[in-house]
Amino acid sequence: MPAFTMNQRCVSRRICIPTYNFCIAGLGNVGTALITLLLRKRQLLAEQYKVEWRITGVASRRLGWLAAPNGFTPEKLLAGDFSEAGDSGSGLSGSDVSGRNTCADVRGWLALGRADVLFETTSLNAATGQPAIDHLRAALEMGAHAITANKGPVVYGYRELTALAAEKGRRFLFESSVMDGVPIFSLFREGMPTVEVLGFRGVLNSTTNVILDGMESGMSFDDSLRRAQELGVAESDPTDDIKGVDAAVKVVALCNVLMGTELKPSDVQRQGIRGITAAQLREARSSGGAWKLVASATRQADGRVVATVQPERLKLSDPLAQVNGTSSVISFATDILPQLIITEQDPGLETTAYGLLADFLTAVRSR
Repeated sequence: MPAFTMNQRCVSRRICIPTYNFCIAGLGNVGTALITLLLRKRQLLAEQYKVEWRITGVASRRLGWLAAPNGFTPEKLLAGDFSEAGDSGSGLSGSDVSGRNTCADVRGWLALGRADVLFETTSLNAATGQPAIDHLRAALEMGAHAITANKGPVVYGYRELTALAAEKGRRFLFESSVMDGVPIFSLFREGMPTVEVLGFRGVLNSTTNVILDGMESGMSFDDSLRRAQELGVAESDPTDDIKGVDAAVKVVALCNVLMGTELKPSDVQRQGIRGITAAQLREARSSGGAWKLVASATRQADGRVVATVQPERLKLSDPLAQVNGTSSVISFATDILPQLIITEQDPGLETTAYGLLADFLTAVRSR
């Protein structure tokens, strides 16, 4: 199916500003943070980057697939009003009095929304990456750019989706999938051409970091976990965080994209934090150390990449020991730079939303 023809507003004979239709799958915390950020940056996007946008599709488990060909009003979406902007009654089958359309599946939704860009922000399926992979594949096949904050498609579909994007003249981008939108992937893709990543080690899971910090200060494991949930970094079911599954998925995403591997999470040697006691944490601190859940990968002499996630007792002089709470850090070893350290201090949902926005600009400016 050919790409949809976007609207344009011409401000002079030489300058026409295109309007991109956005469809957002997963209208949870990240999806709503993206809408909020888009509104805040709307004038800057138009004036400096010469792009305008409208949201023509939103979807979630609760809502189903809602499309509004004339666009939703973003402010109303944030308030929970899903009626279409402008005149109601689009004349399309399945439309209700609000002018919105309820679709049966992702393809019908993308078609009715005339999507130029899909933002995929659904929950991670660490075992298969689905249904996010199917959503992104559908978008690319229908001529839309595919942008995700979900690690699953990077782990299980990176090569397929990247190849499909190239075939369709579109982009598959995923900057928000690791470290909330810190430009790790684009740093190596665009800012450090020819640099070879030899390995990395990092503290990449905020939930376990918050739990270990709390236990070190005298809180119980369960109280520390509740604190992580109150901060919004831990899921209602934190099992994947505690067992190191989330960190392992991030390791695989980094390895597959930056080190050319084809690893699966089951290839990562993994140990969670349940075995770490408060006494161990306090003893380490009193003697100049700290326990962290460390995610790492190293290319061996024979070319294999060995990946691990496990608790490690670090010296306080180690940069990985210095991150607390919701912060993250990663240290890369490369053939050019022996140590490149990236630290993210106390990220919020807007950080993840920014990664999605930056990917959008990368996609449309690279055409």
